[in-house]
Amino acid sequence: MAQTMEIGPAGPLASAAPARAPKILAVSGSLRKGSHNSKLLSAAAELFPTDVEVEFYDDLKAIPPYDEDDDVEPSPAPVAWLRAAIANADGLLIATPEYNSSVPGQLKNALDWASRPLATNVLRNKPVAVIGASAGAFGAVWAQAELRKVLAATGARVLDVELAVGHAEERFDGDGSLADGELHEQLNEVLDTLLESIRTRALTAAAA
Repeated sequence: MAQTMEIGPAGPLASAAPARAPKILAVSGSLRKGSHNSKLLSAAAELFPTDVEVEFYDDLKAIPPYDEDDDVEPSPAPVAWLRAAIANADGLLIATPEYNSSVPGQLKNALDWASRPLATNVLRNKPVAVIGASAGAFGAVWAQAELRKVLAATGARVLDVELAVGHAEERFDGDGSLADGELHEQLNEVLDTLLESIRTRALTAAAA
């Protein structure tokens, strides 16, 4: 199980020196208590190697609607916390539900803030894996596709992986673990790909 912590209003405000252990920022696109996507991220945290640090960002609700007039220095505090959390992470794992066949508004809004300024934003070249869960049969596949498109536009290194957890209320056991063995293996593959991308990026940066 990875080391875990939560990031909210008291989160980091400045970039820290890079740690040896990879740090993953886990972001759920749902605000709901008991969210299937939050459960999916918790299940993922249990599967990461013990030297991986997983931070859960859970302050989407506090981020104001994006307004370029407000995108000045200093940034609104919730925006500064979001940008710092992304900057301090080696990679992102985002789990999204699907609302009206697309990305939840609060998640898209957060990415709009994070994507500015475009040329130097904190998502640029950052490895990101997108997964999703829904109560319906298809596991938020449309929302995942839309989210990958948005992330690619920001300059993030969007990984070619997918995990669609359909009928999510049936997929978790009593302790929140994935009860479906096949989904468990697919999630492991997603996490392995994310960690490999982080290692590759670190080696490339060290050789530059």
